[in-house]
Amino acid sequence: MRVLGISAFYHDSAAALIEDGRLVGAAQEERFTRKKHDSGFPEKAVEFCLGRAGIKMADVDYVAFYDKPFLKFERLLETYLAYAPRGFTSFRMAMPLWLKEKLFQKTLLRDEMKKWQPDFDWQKRLLFGEHHQSHAASAFFPSPFEEAAVLTMDGVGEWATTSLGYGKGNSLEMLKELHFPHSLGLLYSAFTYYTGFKVNSGEYKVMGLAPYGEPRFKDLIFDRIVDLKEDGTFRLDQSYFDYCTGLRMTNDKFADVFGIKTRKPEEELTQVHMDLAASVQAVTEEIVLRLGRSVKKETGATNICLAGGVALNCVANGKLLRENVFDNIWVQPAAGDAGGAVGAAFAAYHGFMGQPRKLNGHMDGMAGSYLGPEFNDDEIAERLTAAGAKLTRLDHAQMIDQTAQALADAKAVGWMQGRMEFGPRSLGARSILGDARSPSMQKTLNLKVKYRESFRPFAPAVLSEDVSRYFDIKSDSPYMLMVAPVNEDRRRAMTEAEEALFGIDKLNVPRSDIPAVTHVDYSARIQTVHKETNPAFHELLESFKAKTGCSVLVNTSFNVRGEPIVCTPEDAFRCFMGSEIEVLVVGNCLLRKEDQDPALKLDYKNAFELD
Repeated sequence: MRVLGISAFYHDSAAALIEDGRLVGAAQEERFTRKKHDSGFPEKAVEFCLGRAGIKMADVDYVAFYDKPFLKFERLLETYLAYAPRGFTSFRMAMPLWLKEKLFQKTLLRDEMKKWQPDFDWQKRLLFGEHHQSHAASAFFPSPFEEAAVLTMDGVGEWATTSLGYGKGNSLEMLKELHFPHSLGLLYSAFTYYTGFKVNSGEYKVMGLAPYGEPRFKDLIFDRIVDLKEDGTFRLDQSYFDYCTGLRMTNDKFADVFGIKTRKPEEELTQVHMDLAASVQAVTEEIVLRLGRSVKKETGATNICLAGGVALNCVANGKLLRENVFDNIWVQPAAGDAGGAVGAAFAAYHGFMGQPRKLNGHMDGMAGSYLGPEFNDDEIAERLTAAGAKLTRLDHAQMIDQTAQALADAKAVGWMQGRMEFGPRSLGARSILGDARSPSMQKTLNLKVKYRESFRPFAPAVLSEDVSRYFDIKSDSPYMLMVAPVNEDRRRAMTEAEEALFGIDKLNVPRSDIPAVTHVDYSARIQTVHKETNPAFHELLESFKAKTGCSVLVNTSFNVRGEPIVCTPEDAFRCFMGSEIEVLVVGNCLLRKEDQDPALKLDYKNAFELD
């Protein structure tokens, strides 16, 4: 039995294929088109999924779409009617798009699918799930739990913004919902907009900026803007927002609360912006903790699964973990809309088709999130050579050893191995790596390789068996979705002068013996690396440990700011030549920057739009 899941037309389009209950392939369209957050129909992602399984569209039993366009249209109409005549301008702009494209998505989907199989019975085989149901299914069905509570938090689906479900075996029941316009995701996006970052893309920047500030506006937000109840439910005072009726997230009344104008992109970040980031992060954590306690009380569950865009807030996830409300927490690695494709497919397979669910012992069903395309060594060498690259082909052991040595020598290494990751995080398949012990590595990677803001933190990739040597965490974190403190014995005591520093001035002060991955509040966004899911990356960390005594590497996504994560050998080579990455390793092919033709160098600093 095969189900193809699709998310499309809003942002982060993706496709995923389930075969007899196993996820065999999943990919975001942006990785193929090289257009960040591509919202178009995921034609290339669908082609990949079918090719990976070696099948044609005729071999697929059902195609499942991740939400219901008519319900979204209902929400749009009702919202504008409720706020009329405010928002007429944005209403006038939105309607033609909806009437032309989005309202009749069933027809659009059929037309796109007919390119593969004109005689496919789309009337019977095209299914639609609700947005939050797809998120919830993506969280529960691939999880390692027989039963679990499911908490979904995002901007908005059709109507739901927060939902509670309970899964057992092959069933998933949605129990409660919080509805638009009261949304934790939209609250966070409002502060993202207000602090000058791009909505639906820059929220993680706010999270990264928060430790540089103090949450001095937290009480003010709860007093004026957010009415939070003990059970975690809340209401937002809509007089401060324009997302219901306008073309912006916040209004002048919102700005008056905090006493500064909305920051423009690339404008200087001040201490106030850092304090705003810290405050909305603290508010988010408080809401997530209350929701978690409420879910525990409501369901009695010992396990919880998370999905939706807010579930990518790894700081809040880490706080929920340390509160010990639940014995186990599992977060869908593609928690945003891309993961809706996975959820739609699982919901159709287990819910609509009634197929049994098989657990995989302690392992989840996401295969480490390594679900995308891969390339063999002959193909890699051929494609890189055609692109003009000068490379050395090594055997596997040599490749591991020379890469580990380059990292020990403080080189920035582009690393592309095996199947591409699904979701927003690079997990050691399409990564830029560095030495976590280097005090200058964070700044170097941000300014000379990623071409992004200096304050942005980097994640540690650590051997799963060594995680407790470095971090205070009592669970695995294979998807880089948990933040935990660095162990006390690893920390460096601050001088009195260093303690007195504020904001970005804190950036260049080493905090531990792994300073490149230790944030200013002594936290780290951890990836535990497992031999079962990524043997090559695990081997590299073991080799680096043998050379240096350290089993931690800096791991950041293989791209520059605004660029989708690389997919192909050619993508990797272009990024290598367009940045100051010093060594590139693709499969068993190793390339050094000094060996390359200088004429092939690219200027990547302004090649992509701001993210």
